[in-house]
Amino acid sequence: MSERDSIFDTVKAQIEPFNKKGVTVTEATTFQGDLEWDSLTVMDFVAAIEDEFDIIITMNMQAEIETVGQLADAVAKLKS
Repeated sequence: MSERDSIFDTVKAQIEPFNKKGVTVTEATTFQGDLEWDSLTVMDFVAAIEDEFDIIITMNMQAEIETVGQLADAVAKLKS
């Protein structure tokens, strides 16, 4: 398993407590459209991801991240 796959699996696990609709999470799952998260949920989730990976996701980065796959890519880039 690659580090990117491991990051995706961890991100997916972090989504579960926030996944109130029981959406099947894939690389293409969108936070706003598929998961229907509001801004408060996004902030809580971002904080959880930052704690899990010991990284900082800037507001500019957050604005560009729409899918779970894009988030996994961003985390991989920040960790390297």
